[in-house]
Amino acid sequence: MSILLVALGFVLLVVGGEFLVRSSVALSFRLSISKMVIGLTVVSFATSAPELLVSLNAALSGSPAIAINNVVGSNIANIGLVLGITALIGTIMVDKSFYTFNWPVMMLFSIALYYFLSNDNKLTTIEGVILFGALIVFILMLIKRSKGVDVDDDEVDPTLAKVSYFKIVLWLIIGGLALYFGSDWLVTGAVDIAGKLGVSEAVISVSMIAVGTSVPELAASVIAVAKKEKAISLGNLIGSNIFNIGSVLGLTSIIKDIPVTDDQILSRDIFWMLIFAAVLLPMIFIPKRFQFNKLEGMMLVGAYGLFIFLVFIGAK
Repeated sequence: MSILLVALGFVLLVVGGEFLVRSSVALSFRLSISKMVIGLTVVSFATSAPELLVSLNAALSGSPAIAINNVVGSNIANIGLVLGITALIGTIMVDKSFYTFNWPVMMLFSIALYYFLSNDNKLTTIEGVILFGALIVFILMLIKRSKGVDVDDDEVDPTLAKVSYFKIVLWLIIGGLALYFGSDWLVTGAVDIAGKLGVSEAVISVSMIAVGTSVPELAASVIAVAKKEKAISLGNLIGSNIFNIGSVLGLTSIIKDIPVTDDQILSRDIFWMLIFAAVLLPMIFIPKRFQFNKLEGMMLVGAYGLFIFLVFIGAK
């Protein structure tokens, strides 16, 4: 039954996330918000909804380890699994903004998260306000930097501009309900599985739940490369990691302090997150400059496999 709950939770999170993205974009068009701003802000927030609901649900239901490791694990999965598999399928070109803006900001958010957690073994309301405030500053800077630049906004479907208010509200209701029940079933099932396997909730959340909440990004990236419709943007994956820390953990800790209840979060998992983030910079210069190809893809997927192996070995 627990496995069924987890499976249904995954499905509802994917469905709910899709409906929320579509309704948010359609509403933004109705409010005459530019396509560029929709792509940089509305879509990013909406695609972080599964992580946000899972983390918030976990924190409020007494499973704070899931809230923290869901984000830490998702950030690792976004680089090791999503970027790695995508690079194995097709070459990913890297533009200048990656190492002049996106990567440094991601490292700052990652280091700030480590500092806040290691300082007093919890993420407090004030720290959540700082993270979320920094995210707002990042978004404003992102929009400012994008002015006068051709922005790839293929992810924003122009046909959504013609959607009626009735359908927008209906999509919002469907998306909201799917995300609510999906996050509830996923957390409930994952906690039960962790108990039956004799491993901690942190282990399940950094592996199973993290991969589950990264499935939409993985599917979108693989499909985009396979169809050769457009080059997958490394900036989008980096932005996802920034949003996970700034919005998911930021908003969750504003509502309720998130204590560190599993030692492995600070002694192992968060260091893996920092290493995966840091290693991206040298990888864009070696062996070929400004691109990720099959070699980098194999290295990232291999490293992710090693991480998951060590997580479960350490749990025994």
